[in-house]
Amino acid sequence: MGLRTLFRRHPDKFLQSLIQQTEITLRGMNALEAYMKKRSAKHAAAVRQAEKDADEVRRILIDDLNRTFVTPMDREDIFALSRAIDDIMDYAYATVDEMEVLDVEPNDYLRKLVAVLQDAAEEIHQAMLILKTDPHAASKHATKAKALENQVESIYREAVSELFSGPDDIHRIMEMLKLREIYRHLSNCADRGDEAANVINDVVMKIS
Repeated sequence: MGLRTLFRRHPDKFLQSLIQQTEITLRGMNALEAYMKKRSAKHAAAVRQAEKDADEVRRILIDDLNRTFVTPMDREDIFALSRAIDDIMDYAYATVDEMEVLDVEPNDYLRKLVAVLQDAAEEIHQAMLILKTDPHAASKHATKAKALENQVESIYREAVSELFSGPDDIHRIMEMLKLREIYRHLSNCADRGDEAANVINDVVMKIS
């Protein structure tokens, strides 16, 4: 039995768990975008809840993976994809957490970064929804997610450059340190989305 046949015929609880992870991640990124538009405890709580829900789905997936001998996709791909998707949500959580702790108000760069990350999360989610039925179309969504990661890095570099171009008073330096760390979280978030897209493309190559 070939990998393509196994992928299509085997009841795929792992694919469903991965789809659920991407769905929760998209929900979390929507909440993060809302937080960047209007910083509030409600939106922060929604991001934190999404991170918690995503962790639980991943915990169940890993437990199932440890109990299953034959999997529709390579075990390494399932694990790597689940981890990358989970990391996206972890960095979103870290972003909100530090903005709350450090009392940082959203700015235009943060709003731009998160808007692109939200689009990338949507592409990854769409890729997972059709990975089994239309792998080539799924790969196109993954490729779009990778292009969006490049946009994030471009905005990130612009944001950091602007950060170091202002006056050098103590208040400005404190703001720089806070924002640089938050920008890094979002850049790392994009990197993990890029990794998820890479794994999706790897899976498509194996099953095509």
